Amino acid sequence: MVKLFFLLSGENPTLPTSEAKAILETEGYSYETVGLMDQVLRLEASIESVKAVPVRAAFTRLCALELFVSEANYTDISKAVEATDFKSVLKAGESFVVRINRIKNYADQTINTMDLEVKLGRQMLNQTPEAKVNLKQPDKTFIGIITDEKLIFGLKLTEISSKTFSERRPRKKPFFHPSAMPSKLARCMINLAHAKTEGTMLDPFCGTGSSLIEATYVGCYALGVDAAKRMVVGCRKNLRFFNINAEGLVLADARKLPFFKVDCIVTDPPYGRSASTLKSTTKELVHDVLTTAYDLLSEGHRICIASPKTLNISAIGISIGFKHVESHFAYVHSTLTREVAVFEKKRQENKI
Repeated sequence: MVKLFFLLSGENPTLPTSEAKAILETEGYSYETVGLMDQVLRLEASIESVKAVPVRAAFTRLCALELFVSEANYTDISKAVEATDFKSVLKAGESFVVRINRIKNYADQTINTMDLEVKLGRQMLNQTPEAKVNLKQPDKTFIGIITDEKLIFGLKLTEISSKTFSERRPRKKPFFHPSAMPSKLARCMINLAHAKTEGTMLDPFCGTGSSLIEATYVGCYALGVDAAKRMVVGCRKNLRFFNINAEGLVLADARKLPFFKVDCIVTDPPYGRSASTLKSTTKELVHDVLTTAYDLLSEGHRICIASPKTLNISAIGISIGFKHVESHFAYVHSTLTREVAVFEKKRQENKI
């Protein structure tokens, strides 16, 4: 176990943290939470666990091996650098660069990030004189994050680009619908549902196919259902555009699904003016879908479902028998805030 830190997206206050932890849980890695700063999650975990993050994460920007944490002022930072053994991570002949990022306006503005990069680089060279600085193509990058009046500093292990998600945003797809879920949120929900590689993920309201596309990219078998023929046809068009073959794409009522078991469910039921709710109120539809989902899932398996915050979906899921794991809230516009809820089918206690 080593100390790691994850630089998180600031797009939502709670989803990035839960997603990063869910990825490690899904991949079977144990961890201990060390601390949470603004856009930085600190964990103790195996260094191998980092490999799963760039493949799956939507809201993590980079992962690093933590070397020190200090108060965000020149004096304390300098003392922390002196107390750190850089020879253990920077070998003779290796080149390196130091990069400092500031979250929002944390720390004394007299700290200039470029100046701090130079100071840290010089101190590190004093400890490792056989290393060298290379600003363009270094062997290793050391990253510092100024947040919550602290500097957290470490060796960058991996960086995650958000470019692929922007290329799959709703309006980039050949078939568009105003209710379509952003690709980042769809990927995050898949992670929160603990969707495993080669497991079966079902979306009973697949719409334009965002969840099916993102599930396939993390190695899942994806099943999509929609009650509107137009949506099924459009979804198939989007899947073909991204060269994706879903395990199944079915025209059916989400309350009467033609399946017996799936490994997890990720869905965003229709609500609002632009979507059909199958002649039911949104509350009735969500209740019926959660009831159907309960029978499809095995004990310990999850559904991640979005709904309007006003619906109080957590109470609905609990009333059906699910364990409510967590909820997150994502602002859409002035009249809609999504609640992204995660439910788990309770494990039955062994009876003596």
